[in-house]
Amino acid sequence: MTSIKKLCAPVGESPAPGLEWRISEGLIPYEEAVAEMEARVDRIARGEAPELVWLLEHPPLYTAGTSARDEDLLEPTRFPVHRTGRGGQFTYHGPGQRVAYVMLDLHRRGPDLRVFVRNLEEWLIRSLARFNVEGERRDGRVGIWVDRGRRGGRAGQEDKIAAIGVRVRRWVTFHGISLNVEPDLTHFAGIVPCGIQGGIGGHGVTSLVDLGLPVTMADMDVALRAAWDEVFEEADPVDR
Repeated sequence: MTSIKKLCAPVGESPAPGLEWRISEGLIPYEEAVAEMEARVDRIARGEAPELVWLLEHPPLYTAGTSARDEDLLEPTRFPVHRTGRGGQFTYHGPGQRVAYVMLDLHRRGPDLRVFVRNLEEWLIRSLARFNVEGERRDGRVGIWVDRGRRGGRAGQEDKIAAIGVRVRRWVTFHGISLNVEPDLTHFAGIVPCGIQGGIGGHGVTSLVDLGLPVTMADMDVALRAAWDEVFEEADPVDR
């Protein structure tokens, strides 16, 4: 049985505008999360509910974005596979990975999807910096990366620590980001994550614990909440 607790109540007396934070305890089935997101997006678009940042974990599963290639699903029977309308290719979700579904009204904040994705990247980078991890963008590669050579690893090896996949409906965003805190990294072997091949001088997958940092999910949530205010609340939202 899952439970949800609020980190921040909606602002104001009316249902919207405002921003609500939630943390779900336990593992949330993917279909349940998608149904909740779609219903919330419709309510936000109608002005009946505040924006929402929803932090959760899923049971082990693979998701396929709109650019997913069948050949990148290496072990199709290992975990359930969900076809989804978000952008991107194949990715893995599972215990120990913090998923953040971000439902924002871009009519109010500014209808620019590229700026929104750039802000998601910056959010992740600043959150990781709180643990002295230098997360970086890479041209042609979605997500946030760690240079393992700088951390005593093999020179030229860059590992992905966070993924981004978003969708927009009526200028309200949903889906969002996933950040590896302490997932089972062997579970990524069933796919080519985001179409990126590994190998010598190539690219792999890492986590905070894999980097030698004893970070808990609660620690990560505090960092995400603090970094959010720096990135998304720096400027006043654009009026509707």
